[in-house]
Amino acid sequence: MKKQIPNILTMFRIVLVPYFLWLTYFSQPTNYSIWITVVFIVASITDYLDGMLARKFNVISNFGKIMDPLADKLLVISALFALYSPMKFISLAVILIIIVREVLITILRDYYARKKIYIAANNWGKIKTVAQMVGIIAVLLYSSYLQYNGLQPNETAKLIIRIYFWITAAITVYSGMNYIFVGKEDK
Repeated sequence: MKKQIPNILTMFRIVLVPYFLWLTYFSQPTNYSIWITVVFIVASITDYLDGMLARKFNVISNFGKIMDPLADKLLVISALFALYSPMKFISLAVILIIIVREVLITILRDYYARKKIYIAANNWGKIKTVAQMVGIIAVLLYSSYLQYNGLQPNETAKLIIRIYFWITAAITVYSGMNYIFVGKEDK
């Protein structure tokens, strides 16, 4: 049973995505930012735990190599849309850059998986994921703080957030190019 825990955590993270979206766009309780922050942090913790436990139990599976990045993509893209609308902290262009990269890499990974070549996340992919998760959590915490205290976002803070996510988009593009080069070496 313990060897299935990493995959169960991955699937749990996927299940949290619709709940996150529902809270963001349909629920709107008084402190909805706090609730979506909690859901996102829980999902992010499962991302860390499933990888750590997979290595600890030595159960890195092809299922995990495919589904874990997919779960990350669903979670991050959902959160980025929340930061764009209704929160209005980041540019739509940043989201589109990240989505295009994620779609292209997913197609590439699927192509290689069909050839029984499984490309695990590389260091740049991991840096990209950490940068995205840390940025999203920081903005969600900031938004929760503002909402809890009835405050409006500071223009300087909004500028810093936008710059951070443009840097994250650049890292995302670079990590995608890195996957393409790794994939070419595996042919």
